Amino acid sequence: QVQLVESGGGLVQAGGSLRLSCAASGRTFSGYDMSWYRQAPGKEREFVARISSSGRSTYYADFVKGRFTISRENAETMVYLQMNSLKPEDTAIYYCKTSMNAWGQGTQVTVSS
Repeated sequence: QVQLVESGGGLVQAGGSLRLSCAASGRTFSGYDMSWYRQAPGKEREFVARISSSGRSTYYADFVKGRFTISRENAETMVYLQMNSLKPEDTAIYYCKTSMNAWGQGTQVTVSS
């Protein structure tokens, strides 16, 4: 079972940028698609982005297209989420997830207006 640890969250002003990281343990990391999800206060957890195991294919929720970029480095067992042009509505806890439904503990992102 892969274990995931997110980092890189914090407080940023609207229009700013953050880069989230997800460190994975486990030798089979490269075989999994990886995703980022988020959960805002009082709302359900929602899909943000996914990257295929090879890194060749990416998918985004409409509300982040053109602003967020997901990437991975299989040799380092890392997944990243580059977030630009942040908006207050992007405030949430961000989680990474494997395609076998392993979740990290999340990292808080707060965007001030």
